[in-house]
Amino acid sequence: MRQLMVLISAASVLLWTACGNTDNDFDASGTFEATEILVSSEANGKIMELNIEEGDRLDAGAIVGYVDSTQLFLRKMQLAASLRSVDIRKPDIRKQIAVLEQQIATAKTEQQRQENLVRAKAGNQKQLDDIVNNIKYLQKQLDAQYSSLSKTTGGADAEAEALQYQVMQLDDQLMKSRILNPRTGTVLVKYAEPGEVTAAGKPLYKIADTDLLYLRAYVTADQLSRLKLGQSLRVFADYGNDRREYPGTITWISDKSEFTPKGIQTKDERANLVYAIKIAVRNDGYLKIGQYGEMSFPD
Repeated sequence: MRQLMVLISAASVLLWTACGNTDNDFDASGTFEATEILVSSEANGKIMELNIEEGDRLDAGAIVGYVDSTQLFLRKMQLAASLRSVDIRKPDIRKQIAVLEQQIATAKTEQQRQENLVRAKAGNQKQLDDIVNNIKYLQKQLDAQYSSLSKTTGGADAEAEALQYQVMQLDDQLMKSRILNPRTGTVLVKYAEPGEVTAAGKPLYKIADTDLLYLRAYVTADQLSRLKLGQSLRVFADYGNDRREYPGTITWISDKSEFTPKGIQTKDERANLVYAIKIAVRNDGYLKIGQYGEMSFPD
């Protein structure tokens, strides 16, 4: 892309020179560019819908199509059925230990009655001891059954949790089957069509925010001393016989020098090392990506 921009700049410079404009009333020149995003598929499968065309303006978050997700949906339904099966297999602890709890309660009532008889010298101590031992035996049975049922329930809960995570994974994959536009902008290139089979990471289209363009220009070290981030500059663009002026703001200054790209003019044509800068320019609808532009420092 950068090589293409350089070639476009070179052609623009030649055209500008051929027109006889030798006033050199600018301080630096370059080409306009935009923040471009390559939107790729996040799912594998056939593209069922892709409702975009080159030149369309899309809003951020807009659903522009989707990839076939039938198999993912069927797997989710299968997991839902497995979750219902796990829930059915879970034991009802309260109901299953209710019998033993009732037996223990009855035995304790009998124990109280027998203790009263023994105190009144009308009962048998051995019978009371047998009742006490039986209560201990029933209590151990209850504890063992409760422990077993709790482990069964815990295992079922763990199995259900694992299935829930699988459902969440499928939900995420189903969400990624939808093609969401990541930011507001204009479609520059469309790479795919409905009916084609795509894969995760395969480009679908390219979009750029053309409302705010950036003039990438190059300045010499002497000029650099006059620039700072946030500084306002005048930017010019030629439209044949019409030359428009735009307000611009410096948003980036390279911290490394480089050799002057071919086709780029600077105030000092003899300068070999230059610094790249970016000037943000609000597009009025006329500026285009790759268009040649110039900049002038404040007087």
